[in-house]
Order: sequence, then structure tokens, then C-alpha cells
Amino acid sequence: MDKILLIGAGGHARACIDVIENANEYEIAGLIEKDKSMIHANLGYPIIGTDSDLENMRQKYSYALITVGQIKSPEIRMKLYTLLKKLSFKQPFVISPKAYVSKHAKIGEGSIVMHGSFVNANATIGNNCILNNKSLIEHDAIIGNHCHIATGAIINGEVSVGDKTFIGSGVITKQSISIGNNCVIGAGVVLKSDVEPNQIIKN
Repeated sequence: MDKILLIGAGGHARACIDVIENANEYEIAGLIEKDKSMIHANLGYPIIGTDSDLENMRQKYSYALITVGQIKSPEIRMKLYTLLKKLSFKQPFVISPKAYVSKHAKIGEGSIVMHGSFVNANATIGNNCILNNKSLIEHDAIIGNHCHIATGAIINGEVSVGDKTFIGSGVITKQSISIGNNCVIGAGVVLKSDVEPNQIIKN
């Protein structure tokens, strides 16, 4: 079984650890944190280095997954994604065995599909995305790169979500609408029409 580094050791990392353990496709080698003096372990997995150690660690490990969370801003995850690409780490997508992903869907590198999520036929998920617990991505929907679809959000059929967009918990979208790049859609919002880029929408 290939070993994988987890980049980030906070709360989202705990949720990712649980998915990876359940999927049983990778062995967690340890976690990488920006400052390992602050945290020593997470769910029994040690902090084995910092971001600055990644270049040397690439000689030993081939796989890495970003396990830093994304609330509103994707910037930290994007910087880490770019760093891992520069160092030629393989960033696999990870799917919980408690999720459903259609064989006709596409999942980008470095993305994670968490427990209870559904990704239906002909949906496309970009790179470095989080599909959090019980999110629903319906048929023919397109999720851009570096997006977080939070817990219980419903992205209906043929919806397009732009890059770097955060969709909050319990959001419901009407079918076939377009949500622009770099948007923040707050928890519980019901979207019935298109959203221009760089918008923040709250209840």
C-alpha cells in the first residue's frame, strides 16, 4: 500500500484521516504542518515535518493530499497545491467508501469526496476540491478548481460553479444556473438565479 503525506494537521485533517482510513487505499505516513512546534500528533498520526521539509521528503514519499480546510478563502490550499505540483508530488483524489460517485463522473486530482456525498452521472469536479459530508452534486454539474462544497449542500443538475468558490452548508441551487469564480455563498442560501464572480451572498 502506498504511503501518503497529509498537508495540514487541524480539524479538517481529522475528517480526511477518517475518510482515508475507511477507503484503505493509502497508508498515512504522517502529517505536515507549517509549524510543528504547535501540534505533535492528530488522531495518533505524528507531525513529521513542516512545509519547508517537503522538498527533501519528496525523495521518500510520492503521494500527498492537502488536508487544510477551506472556509471562504482558498488561498492556503491553492498555495500548497502549487507547491506540491512544483515538487512533483502525486495528488490523488480520495473517495469515501460511504460516498457514491457515478462511473460517468470525473474527479480532479487532489480532491476529496467525503462520507455520504453523492456525485451523479456526467458531473465534473475540478482539482483540489472538498466535497464535504452529505453534499450532493447532481448530473451534468461542473465544479471548478479549488472549491469547497460544504456539508449538506445541494448542487442541482447542470449547475456550473466557478473556480475558488465556497458553497456553504445547506445551500440549495436551482438547476442550470451559473455561479462565478471566487464567490462565497453562505450557509442555508437558496440560489434561484446566476451569481456573478466575486460575490458574497448571505441569508
